[in-house]
Amino acid sequence: MRTSRRIILALMLGATPVAAPGFAFDGAPVKPDATLPMMNQPAAAQAVTAQALKKAPASAPTATAVAAPSLNSLQYAAEGGHPVAQWKLGRMYADGNGVVQDDLRAFEYFSRIANAHAEDSPSAPQATIVANAFVALGRYYLNGIPNSKIKPDTDRAREMFSYAASYFGNADAQYDLARLYLKTPDASRDDFRYGARWLGLAAQKGQHQAQAMLGQMLFNGDRLPRQAARGLMWLTLARDNAAPEETWIRESYNRAFAKASDDDRATALQMLEHWVQGKRD
Repeated sequence: MRTSRRIILALMLGATPVAAPGFAFDGAPVKPDATLPMMNQPAAAQAVTAQALKKAPASAPTATAVAAPSLNSLQYAAEGGHPVAQWKLGRMYADGNGVVQDDLRAFEYFSRIANAHAEDSPSAPQATIVANAFVALGRYYLNGIPNSKIKPDTDRAREMFSYAASYFGNADAQYDLARLYLKTPDASRDDFRYGARWLGLAAQKGQHQAQAMLGQMLFNGDRLPRQAARGLMWLTLARDNAAPEETWIRESYNRAFAKASDDDRATALQMLEHWVQGKRD
């Protein structure tokens, strides 16, 4: 079983050994700064690295801007194979947060994580970071990186999302995978079934964009049997967790609430109470 998974991963990551750093995703390997030697960190540097990592929690969606010493510490840790440091640097370069924005460099840091940790246990401490790295790579493959070898490749993106969604159970990957299946213009009945399944799993895990999309489909009866109250429940949950810029979620909720009957609203409220109580029926 483990051997077959390794073969699948080798094909998925570019037909190269899973542990090969940097090359499995078709880009040039990340080059460390000349001032940072490729060797084990001394004890003092490790202490600084630990302090830097504490300042930028792994659960944060983006890394906070860091001063030069902290950046150096993250680079030391990343070159030593520390997945948290690699993730933080990847997010910093992806967002241009404290460094010059560089999607290709971000892509390579995420690639290192995926190549080295794809077979880590889903219960491992770094599993969330590994899954998020696959999601980030999938989104890069979906859109491509201008002026680079990373071109839009929907099939490759689906592979990245599929692995993070199925092996690690990552809710963001499940949502992105659902969108690929559901938004395909010539989606087959099987495509829609797969998409709806992944969308439901992500929504149950609290992924608010999945909740909004599922809520819209249920409330409007869009390719699903209409369940107005349940759709309104999902839209309410999504609205409560939406980011300020996600106006489409609030607008979807407002339209549904305005159209809902009093009975639908009352039933949706009961469903929300069950959700808060942990009754996910």
